Amino acid sequence: MKKYEIMYIVKASLDEAQFEKVKTRLHATIVDNGGSIDSFDDWGIKDFAYEINHMKKGHYVVINATANNEGIFEFQRLARINNDVVRVMVVKTESEK
Repeated sequence: MKKYEIMYIVKASLDEAQFEKVKTRLHATIVDNGGSIDSFDDWGIKDFAYEINHMKKGHYVVINATANNEGIFEFQRLARINNDVVRVMVVKTESEK
């Protein structure tokens, strides 16, 4: 298991229930593959530095997770095919001990 910092941006136009559904589905991919969500930080809706897909704002979320490769690959795959996720970035913060 390795530690990761994951930042993803969800469309700002989603209501709270839709946002929760997207968040729950993405986080479940890590937990279902044997990982854990160590911390969750909801930054809220922020302005973009530049327009992305005709949008000027997005809902930013940062999580720290402990996961294996399968969990991270599945998270990235689902984030890419989900139309409500604007961007996703995964950074490995600590190697396996």
